Amino acid sequence: MTSSKIEIPGELKSDPAALMASLQLMPSPVPNPEIQYTKLFINNEWHNSVSGKVFPAHNPATGEQICEVQEADKADVDKAVQAARLAFSLGSVWRRMDASERGRLLSKLADLVERDSVYLATLESLNSGKPFLPTLFVDLQGTIKTLRYFAGYADKIHGTSIPMDGEYLTFTRFEPIGVCGQIIPWNFPLMMTAWKLGPAIACGNTVVLKPAEQTPLTCLHIAALIKEAGFPPGVINILPGFGPTAGAAIASHMGIDKVAFTGSTEVGKLIQEAAGKSNLKRVTLELGGKSPNIIFADADMDLAVEQAHQGVFFNAGQCCTAGSRIFVEESIYDEFVRRSVERAKRRIVGSPFDPTTEQGPQISREQQNRVLGFIQSGISEGAKMECGGKAVGLKGFFVEPTVFSNVRDDMLIAREEIFGPVQLIMKFKTTEEVIERANNTDYGLVAAVFTNNINKAMTITTAMQAGTVWINCFNALSTQCPFGGYKMSGNGRELGESGLKEYSEVKTITMKLVAKNS
Repeated sequence: MTSSKIEIPGELKSDPAALMASLQLMPSPVPNPEIQYTKLFINNEWHNSVSGKVFPAHNPATGEQICEVQEADKADVDKAVQAARLAFSLGSVWRRMDASERGRLLSKLADLVERDSVYLATLESLNSGKPFLPTLFVDLQGTIKTLRYFAGYADKIHGTSIPMDGEYLTFTRFEPIGVCGQIIPWNFPLMMTAWKLGPAIACGNTVVLKPAEQTPLTCLHIAALIKEAGFPPGVINILPGFGPTAGAAIASHMGIDKVAFTGSTEVGKLIQEAAGKSNLKRVTLELGGKSPNIIFADADMDLAVEQAHQGVFFNAGQCCTAGSRIFVEESIYDEFVRRSVERAKRRIVGSPFDPTTEQGPQISREQQNRVLGFIQSGISEGAKMECGGKAVGLKGFFVEPTVFSNVRDDMLIAREEIFGPVQLIMKFKTTEEVIERANNTDYGLVAAVFTNNINKAMTITTAMQAGTVWINCFNALSTQCPFGGYKMSGNGRELGESGLKEYSEVKTITMKLVAKNS
């Protein structure tokens, strides 16, 4: 589950006829996909919103409306929480279900996602602007693998016996937390759904999940598959809606025991505050980043240029992991900038359904304007714009791949998360200097280093204040590996065995014995 592009063999790149023949063998998107689900999913049933409100879902590649979706707010959250609490009550079908059966249901859901993968990739591309082929081969595969990974863990979550002093038998038991509120972002809707649902369900919790208002469509199709898989009513409830209404209601709800959020640091602070002011619910947050990517002179230049390019421009730069602060050793700086500009100019921006497209649109006009505003800020503060910098096309929300050199650490573009296709290349002289500069940020999600010197690599990785550090690679993510940030990049971890701990309470049980024997 990595962000690497779909690799086309060199002989095909140089032979247009062979390339076109190869692309003909690739899976094709579903033409004019039918939008089947636009209502709220509560208690395994489809509901209109209590208020009767709807909101539009758009295609960011054209700006056109796709359909209207029911808009959840506080009253709908109340209904969903009631259903989730009933499903979690003692003696319910869900609470009495064998852990292995929970795993079977998750595995069945993964099978159904795999069955519908081409349709889901088409819908994801239509609603989010992500290119179809990477969505099918990266996002869908990541979604399926995550569900299967946690399905396998469902009956392997267990406590230990403890040799307590005295005449006692003591053991621990891992129990589900209860009703979990989950709020996911628009940049990876399907994968974030799986990242949230997988560990929560494996541990035996029930869920009220809110997809981003920009991208609700694939999550609602997942809801239909949840029912088809056989999950009991109320175990998973999905409510499309807006952050200030539905999201805020989830974060402050007294009937929700834990909230998990992926999104901006600004909103993450509001969610943690709401959780504290309500019932002190458990909180995990996966927030923003301004991640350093450090390139030493002894690195493989071709590898470093391509990985740095993908590390920033993948998903149109709309990644919390984006390696947007690239620090390049002084002796190779000019060459690295030159090659990076050449690569950015070759990047193909276009329709998500064109198989040659590398980069689709930004998610919305608002996000497009925000990115263009950062670009203008970089120019006005004195950075050198090497290429790009403009909106692309008459329709949709596209931005040219943009490269800046001569960037200072105090510039706005070097401090704030841009969330767009903007690469910043900075110069460094010494290892000590680059460590200090790389860590001089409020964020700490990921970092990377490119070098052929193992001592340099380990010096950097141990010094970085980041939850994940990559050596000679970027965005190498996998469901088996814990993911999360230091500092203002969040609290807790997702994925891997560590992700299960965020959805469990540990109970210590001690029983008095008449006599104890070792």
